[in-house]
Formats: sequence, C-alpha cells, structure tokens
Amino acid sequence: MTAVSEGAGAFSRPPVVAPGERGATRIADRVVAKIAAQAAREAAGPLPSGASPPHATVEVHHETARVRVHLELDYPADIGARCGAVRRRVLDRVRTLVGFEVPEVVVQVEQLHLPAAPGAAQRRTR
Repeated sequence: MTAVSEGAGAFSRPPVVAPGERGATRIADRVVAKIAAQAAREAAGPLPSGASPPHATVEVHHETARVRVHLELDYPADIGARCGAVRRRVLDRVRTLVGFEVPEVVVQVEQLHLPAAPGAAQRRTR
C-alpha cells in the first residue's frame, strides 16, 4: 500500500470566482452618446442640404442612461413621426449594445431647413 502525504492536496485549484465578481466594466458617457447619435442618424432619414448631422448628449448613472438628441429636419416634415422614430431607435440601440436602461430619450429639433428654391444656386453665383 502506498502512503499519500498530506501535502499532495496543497496544489488544488483556486476557488472559481463568478464573472460578475471579477471586476467591473465602465462604458464612458461619450461612447453611449456616439451610439445614440448613430442611431439617430439611421432613424432620421436623409438630412436636408446644409444640415448638421444629429448629435447626442447623455447622462449615465448606475447603468441608466438619459439621452438628449439634437437634430435638424427639413420643412415641411412630419416632425412628430420622425422624432418618434429617432426616439425608438435610440432607445433600442442603447439597450441592445450597451445594456443600459433608458428611461428618457429627449429629441430636440434645433432647426428646420426650407427647401432650396429652384434656381437659387444660380442666382447666388451670378
């Protein structure tokens, strides 16, 4: 019979630590803002000539993001429908990609762009 020394068990595996207890993941506010701005671009549709692309600001607190999207639209447009589409898309993308709760998405229309009158470009160059 072979004797086993007590020290043989000293090389046992360390206890398994659950993934959620190993560390933390921090997603910067500016990353969430970029995701929100891209989602707004996707939902807003084509931009009017001379319009700035949508941009977003966010406030993140304990995995909850409050989002404010700034955009410019053409005139005339169904402002309510386009803002609703932006709101839904931003909410969905931030939840899906970042995993944060989004209790509020404020869509702020900064400017309405009138369509260019036919021949307006020609008149300016003369």
